[in-house]
Amino acid sequence: MTQDVPPLSPSFARVSLAVMMSTKEANLLGNIHGGEIVKLADSTAGAVAQRHSGGPSVTAALDEMAFLHPVHVGDIVRTFGQVNWAGRSSMEIGVRVETQPWNDPTAEGLHVASAYFVFVAIDADGAARTVPPLVPETPDDLRRHREAEIRRAHRLARKTEIDQGRSLT
Repeated sequence: MTQDVPPLSPSFARVSLAVMMSTKEANLLGNIHGGEIVKLADSTAGAVAQRHSGGPSVTAALDEMAFLHPVHVGDIVRTFGQVNWAGRSSMEIGVRVETQPWNDPTAEGLHVASAYFVFVAIDADGAARTVPPLVPETPDDLRRHREAEIRRAHRLARKTEIDQGRSLT
Protein backbone atom coordinates (compact mmCIF):
# COMPACT_ATOMS: atom_id res chain seq x y z
CA MET A 1 0.00 0.00 0.00
CA THR A 2 1.07 3.53 -0.58
CA GLN A 3 0.78 6.60 1.61
CA ASP A 4 -2.08 7.95 -0.55
CA VAL A 5 -4.48 5.29 0.74
CA PRO A 6 -7.62 7.02 2.00
CA PRO A 7 -8.20 6.94 5.75
CA LEU A 8 -10.77 4.56 7.16
CA SER A 9 -13.14 4.93 10.09
CA PRO A 10 -13.26 2.41 12.95
CA SER A 11 -16.72 1.32 11.76
CA PHE A 12 -15.27 0.11 8.43
CA ALA A 13 -13.52 -2.91 9.97
CA ARG A 14 -15.68 -3.55 13.05
CA VAL A 15 -16.30 -7.27 13.69
CA SER A 16 -18.50 -9.26 16.04
CA LEU A 17 -18.23 -13.02 16.61
CA ALA A 18 -20.36 -15.36 18.73
CA VAL A 19 -19.68 -18.85 20.08
CA MET A 20 -21.52 -21.11 22.52
CA MET A 21 -19.15 -22.45 25.18
CA SER A 22 -19.12 -26.19 25.90
CA THR A 23 -17.43 -28.54 28.33
CA LYS A 24 -14.49 -28.99 25.94
CA GLU A 25 -13.44 -25.36 26.72
CA ALA A 26 -13.87 -25.76 30.50
CA ASN A 27 -11.04 -25.69 33.02
CA LEU A 28 -10.74 -27.78 36.20
CA LEU A 29 -13.06 -25.37 38.06
CA GLY A 30 -15.82 -25.91 35.50
CA ASN A 31 -15.54 -22.41 34.04
CA ILE A 32 -14.32 -21.62 30.55
CA HIS A 33 -10.52 -21.55 30.39
CA GLY A 34 -9.14 -18.01 30.06
CA GLY A 35 -6.99 -19.14 27.14
CA GLU A 36 -10.13 -19.94 25.16
CA ILE A 37 -11.36 -16.39 25.70
CA VAL A 38 -7.96 -14.99 24.66
CA LYS A 39 -8.04 -17.15 21.51
CA LEU A 40 -11.51 -15.93 20.58
CA ALA A 41 -10.52 -12.30 21.24
CA ASP A 42 -7.36 -12.75 19.12
CA SER A 43 -9.40 -14.23 16.27
CA THR A 44 -11.76 -11.26 16.43
CA ALA A 45 -8.85 -8.79 16.47
CA GLY A 46 -7.25 -10.61 13.54
CA ALA A 47 -10.39 -10.25 11.44
CA VAL A 48 -10.54 -6.54 12.28
CA ALA A 49 -6.86 -6.05 11.38
CA GLN A 50 -7.28 -7.93 8.08
CA ARG A 51 -10.28 -5.78 7.15
CA HIS A 52 -8.66 -2.47 8.09
CA SER A 53 -5.30 -3.20 6.47
CA GLY A 54 -6.70 -4.91 3.38
CA GLY A 55 -4.49 -7.96 3.76
CA PRO A 56 -2.64 -10.28 6.12
CA SER A 57 -1.85 -9.03 9.61
CA VAL A 58 -0.22 -10.81 12.52
CA THR A 59 -0.48 -10.48 16.28
CA ALA A 60 2.55 -8.54 17.53
CA ALA A 61 1.47 -8.09 21.15
CA LEU A 62 -1.33 -8.60 23.59
CA ASP A 63 -1.01 -5.33 25.44
CA GLU A 64 -3.62 -6.06 28.07
CA MET A 65 -6.34 -8.60 28.87
CA ALA A 66 -8.60 -7.94 31.82
CA PHE A 67 -10.97 -10.70 33.00
CA LEU A 68 -13.92 -9.24 34.91
CA HIS A 69 -16.22 -12.26 35.43
CA PRO A 70 -16.03 -16.00 34.79
CA VAL A 71 -17.55 -17.50 31.65
CA HIS A 72 -19.66 -20.64 32.13
CA VAL A 73 -20.40 -23.72 30.08
CA GLY A 74 -23.47 -22.95 27.98
CA ASP A 75 -22.86 -19.21 27.81
CA ILE A 76 -23.02 -17.55 24.43
CA VAL A 77 -19.82 -15.51 24.18
CA ARG A 78 -19.85 -12.47 21.91
CA THR A 79 -16.80 -10.47 20.95
CA PHE A 80 -16.83 -6.97 19.54
CA GLY A 81 -13.64 -5.64 17.95
CA GLN A 82 -12.52 -2.44 16.27
CA VAL A 83 -9.38 -0.54 15.36
CA ASN A 84 -8.58 1.99 18.09
CA TRP A 85 -5.37 3.38 16.58
CA ALA A 86 -3.37 2.92 13.37
CA GLY A 87 0.27 3.83 12.74
CA ARG A 88 2.49 3.21 9.73
CA SER A 89 2.18 -0.58 9.75
CA SER A 90 0.70 -1.40 13.15
CA MET A 91 -2.78 -1.15 14.61
CA GLU A 92 -4.24 -1.42 18.08
CA ILE A 93 -7.40 -3.49 18.08
CA GLY A 94 -9.72 -3.32 21.08
CA VAL A 95 -11.92 -6.32 21.82
CA ARG A 96 -14.84 -6.41 24.26
CA VAL A 97 -16.11 -9.83 25.39
CA GLU A 98 -19.67 -10.31 26.63
CA THR A 99 -21.69 -13.35 27.67
CA GLN A 100 -25.34 -14.23 27.76
CA PRO A 101 -26.88 -17.46 29.09
CA TRP A 102 -27.83 -19.73 26.19
CA ASN A 103 -31.33 -20.28 27.57
CA ASP A 104 -32.30 -16.68 28.42
CA PRO A 105 -32.63 -14.36 25.42
CA THR A 106 -33.91 -11.58 27.70
CA ALA A 107 -30.72 -11.49 29.78
CA GLU A 108 -28.52 -8.44 29.28
CA GLY A 109 -25.05 -9.12 27.90
CA LEU A 110 -22.50 -9.25 30.74
CA HIS A 111 -19.12 -7.59 30.05
CA VAL A 112 -16.63 -10.31 31.07
CA ALA A 113 -13.33 -9.24 29.52
CA SER A 114 -11.54 -6.59 27.47
CA ALA A 115 -8.33 -6.87 25.50
CA TYR A 116 -5.97 -4.68 23.49
CA PHE A 117 -3.99 -6.33 20.71
CA VAL A 118 -1.26 -4.85 18.53
CA PHE A 119 -1.25 -6.21 14.98
CA VAL A 120 1.25 -5.57 12.21
CA ALA A 121 0.22 -5.75 8.56
CA ILE A 122 2.57 -7.90 6.49
CA ASP A 123 3.22 -8.50 2.80
CA ALA A 124 3.79 -11.84 1.04
CA ASP A 125 7.41 -11.90 2.28
CA GLY A 126 6.43 -11.26 5.90
CA ALA A 127 7.72 -7.67 5.89
CA ALA A 128 5.70 -4.88 7.46
CA ARG A 129 3.49 -2.94 5.06
CA THR A 130 1.65 0.35 5.33
CA VAL A 131 -1.92 0.44 6.67
CA PRO A 132 -4.60 3.07 6.03
CA PRO A 133 -4.77 5.92 8.53
CA LEU A 134 -7.63 5.83 11.04
CA VAL A 135 -10.18 8.64 11.28
CA PRO A 136 -12.26 8.39 14.47
CA GLU A 137 -15.92 9.35 13.90
CA THR A 138 -17.67 9.37 17.25
CA PRO A 139 -16.83 10.63 20.75
CA ASP A 140 -16.30 6.96 21.75
CA ASP A 141 -13.91 6.46 18.81
CA LEU A 142 -11.98 9.58 19.88
CA ARG A 143 -11.76 8.30 23.48
CA ARG A 144 -10.52 4.90 22.28
CA HIS A 145 -7.95 6.59 20.02
CA ARG A 146 -6.66 8.80 22.83
CA GLU A 147 -6.39 5.86 25.25
CA ALA A 148 -4.64 3.76 22.57
CA GLU A 149 -2.03 6.51 22.14
CA ILE A 150 -1.43 6.43 25.92
CA ARG A 151 -0.98 2.63 25.86
CA ARG A 152 1.40 2.97 22.87
CA ALA A 153 3.47 5.62 24.67
CA HIS A 154 3.71 3.34 27.72
CA ARG A 155 4.79 0.36 25.57
CA LEU A 156 7.51 2.43 23.90
CA ALA A 157 8.72 3.96 27.19
CA ARG A 158 8.85 0.51 28.83
CA LYS A 159 10.86 -0.88 25.89
CA THR A 160 13.28 2.07 25.99
CA GLU A 161 13.79 1.71 29.74
CA ILE A 162 14.38 -2.05 29.47
CA ASP A 163 16.83 -1.59 26.58
CA GLN A 164 18.73 1.11 28.51
CA GLY A 165 18.93 -1.15 31.57
CA ARG A 166 20.26 -4.03 29.51
CA SER A 167 22.95 -1.86 27.95
CA LEU A 168 24.30 -1.13 31.46
CA THR A 169 24.99 -4.82 32.14
